[in-house]
Amino acid sequence: MDNIGFSNHDHSACMGGSMKAAEDACAANGLRLTKGRRRVLEILLEEHRAMGAYDILGMLSDEGYASQPPVVYRALDFLVSNGFAHKVQKLNAYVACTHSSGDHSPVFLICRTCEKVVETAVSLRASLGAAAQDVGFKIETTVVEAEGLCPACQAAAT
Repeated sequence: MDNIGFSNHDHSACMGGSMKAAEDACAANGLRLTKGRRRVLEILLEEHRAMGAYDILGMLSDEGYASQPPVVYRALDFLVSNGFAHKVQKLNAYVACTHSSGDHSPVFLICRTCEKVVETAVSLRASLGAAAQDVGFKIETTVVEAEGLCPACQAAAT
């Protein structure tokens, strides 16, 4: 068990399950999980934290990949558009999707001190959808980010 995010979990199972879900989705939908796209997803899964594109670029450069920002941005665009990763707007960073249950609207909990990010499985879709429908609005995308203090930062503050 690893202490990643706000609690302990089996990080190897998390990584393996998310990678398999991405591979299966690509195979089922005729998508290409190229070497570069795969490596960017692996980095996000390995690090298990929000990462900026240039952080990922630095790691790829250290591994001998060409140091070209468009390569990373194209890989991130592919991963986000296919639900394998999400963009955390507040941090202008990316996280691997840890809920491979298909189409969902992630809810992120962001620690304002250490900037750890956890994607929750809470679904606001029904209540938000009902509110939008009441006013004739059609939701196309939803990003919910809650900022606060993680358990470790709360303990350190006391």
